[in-house]
Amino acid sequence: MDYLNTLAFAVYPYLAGAVFLIGSWARFDSEQYTWKADSSQLMSNRNMRLASNLFHIGIIGIFLGHLVGLLMPFAFWHMIELSSLGKQYIAMYGGGFLGILCLIGGVMLWWRRVTHPRVRAAGRSSDLFILSWILVTLLFGLATTFTTAHHASQGSADTMMTLAQWAKSIVLFHPQPELVAKTELVFRLHLFFGMSLFLLFPFTRLVHIWSLPLGYLGRAYQIVRTKRRVMVR
Repeated sequence: MDYLNTLAFAVYPYLAGAVFLIGSWARFDSEQYTWKADSSQLMSNRNMRLASNLFHIGIIGIFLGHLVGLLMPFAFWHMIELSSLGKQYIAMYGGGFLGILCLIGGVMLWWRRVTHPRVRAAGRSSDLFILSWILVTLLFGLATTFTTAHHASQGSADTMMTLAQWAKSIVLFHPQPELVAKTELVFRLHLFFGMSLFLLFPFTRLVHIWSLPLGYLGRAYQIVRTKRRVMVR
């Protein structure tokens, strides 16, 4: 059991990270024409915008929340006088809300890919697979909210602090897998599925994340003129 825990939470994070970086670079270098989101909106526009917006708002918020919550130094939270339990409540309610948004949007997108003939025919098996994997990861994440709420009701934030210490140990190349061994199974499953997303990343449409069009934020407005005649009375 200790061997499996070490393999999953001391070796696997670096394996997934290496495949994520090297695989992304190799795909961009050799298969640039596949480096795209492969939108299926032209096949069917029904509820596409709503589903896509809910999914993307939720998943981006969750990613940033994990990044800040797990890797921000503890000294920062002390500086703004936010207790560990207060941070846990923010993570519970904020993460739960964003998780529900992402789940609703993700299920709508998944159902659309499964039931719409044109979308299903134009898509690839990897599209449905990675979306399903994200949804399973998300469900495990939402399940941890209930366990975290139970801990919070007892005035404990130990699990959140422990997971943050483990994440920092991975980033600092001094892994401490024994920290994760103390947590409930649902947290370990969520971590494993989450890390696996980085492993699968280069082989799916998720690579379009690297091409985030930040230039659009500072781009000048485009003037669009209609060809329709305007009736003036």
